[in-house]
Amino acid sequence: MKVGMNVLLWTGHLTAEQFPLLAKLKAEGYDGVELPLFEGDSAHYRQVRSALDKEELGCTAVTVVGPEHSPISEDAKVRAAALDRLKWAIEMASIAGAENLCGPFHSPLGVFSGMPPTDGEKARAADVLRQAAEFAQAAKVRLCIEYLNRFECYFLTTAADTVALVHRVNHPNFRAMFDTFHAHIEEKSQAGAIHQVAPVLSHVHISENDRGTPGTGQVHWDEAFATLRRVGYDGWLVIESFGRALPSLAAATRVWRDLFPTPEDVYRRGLAFIRKMWALHEPM
Repeated sequence: MKVGMNVLLWTGHLTAEQFPLLAKLKAEGYDGVELPLFEGDSAHYRQVRSALDKEELGCTAVTVVGPEHSPISEDAKVRAAALDRLKWAIEMASIAGAENLCGPFHSPLGVFSGMPPTDGEKARAADVLRQAAEFAQAAKVRLCIEYLNRFECYFLTTAADTVALVHRVNHPNFRAMFDTFHAHIEEKSQAGAIHQVAPVLSHVHISENDRGTPGTGQVHWDEAFATLRRVGYDGWLVIESFGRALPSLAAATRVWRDLFPTPEDVYRRGLAFIRKMWALHEPM
């Protein structure tokens, strides 16, 4: 098991200004960070990789798609733009040395049809994502699709539907991720959702129900960690928390108030909490 910290707590685009943060996370005991891939070029991500290497940190990455590059669009040009966007993200992830590229890149955030996902949307998504997975395999990057909750998207909102999408894409480099925050909203139990997704699970976000410091809210953490241990998960556990440091990101994540005293509270207490819970639920 490896523990990472998503730098979206501080920024939507990691630059040299935030590189001192990497040393702090390394000193705290983190194995790596999760990089948001929303902008930037190959030269930039080579610089990021160099900074990570200096601190001996690994990384994963996260990306999203917008309405102008939606894999589920009826417009073939928009779907082609979606594939181009995903190829860019895969290439940047590879340059940065990311093992996993995760996120809800199946459909645009905050865009709703007023209806459940259609068979046509599912087929179009699978086609685009299969081509992206083929590109990812050549780049040695694993795609880990994320389901959200009903308030953020309509296309993919449960573990069961995520497993179905992974099977429909049917590619070894296309897997699933699990996020405790979204499961807290959409699933009957953390355990049931983890058991469902376990056969295709390759990434986990540790996120409290209010997006604050893990272990301080209502997520059924004992159930989540016990089940992850029981199914034999041994990959990345990445803390994903959001604050108000960046107004645009705060607006996108609906963070209107302070959810924790300081960012240090999140990454220090969060890491200690994960280590404690992982050890506590070691299978006998």
